[in-house]
Amino acid sequence: MSDPQRLQHLAILAGPPKLSHDELLAAQKETLDRPRRPYGRAASLLFNALDTVYGRERTLGKFKVLELVARVPYQSWEQVAYVAITHIHEKTGMARRIYERVAESRAQQDNEQWHLLIIQEMIDNARLEDGRIKFFWIPQMLAWGYYQLSWFLFVLRPDWSYLLNADFEDHAEHEYMELVAEHPEWEHTPFISEFADDYGHFDSRADLFRQIGHDERVHKIESLNRLKRPRFP
Repeated sequence: MSDPQRLQHLAILAGPPKLSHDELLAAQKETLDRPRRPYGRAASLLFNALDTVYGRERTLGKFKVLELVARVPYQSWEQVAYVAITHIHEKTGMARRIYERVAESRAQQDNEQWHLLIIQEMIDNARLEDGRIKFFWIPQMLAWGYYQLSWFLFVLRPDWSYLLNADFEDHAEHEYMELVAEHPEWEHTPFISEFADDYGHFDSRADLFRQIGHDERVHKIESLNRLKRPRFP
């Protein structure tokens, strides 16, 4: 692994950078000023399915479902990498490089996990309706299908899986920044969470969601950067 690749690897393991209030405001403006990616057919079908089941309104429940699904590609890449290590473990140099990819996928997945836990905590604290079928069983089916698709595309041609994830993360980035714009009252709503020490401390709920939106941008860029590399460099 070259020095630039090593630095990129370490940056992914460290997770997306935590931004200041001014930096978060700038990040939100950049996202809202930039058009969305031209989404592929699979991503468009998924987003349409989410709108059909959960409506077009941006609600915490809908973002919970987004985060349940968001972890899936990283899980599929991790599994494929572990299988690869099983088959080529005697080639220790290559096995080490594959394991570094495993670590990257795990770090990205963990970041998405914090998003999910924080949103679930908000739903619980607000005592919002969280129906079992709509917010557990259907998301489980969506996640299962998305996992299989991500896994299949990665095995068939990794670039296709990375592009699908870039579409998903771009969608999530824009949705979070739009959500903040729709709730100006959040600028004065403190962010208090039992997960703050793990994820980060923010002055307001608005900045929290701006940070999550920026996280999704970072994940998108990481997926797009992988298009320039072989499957396991």
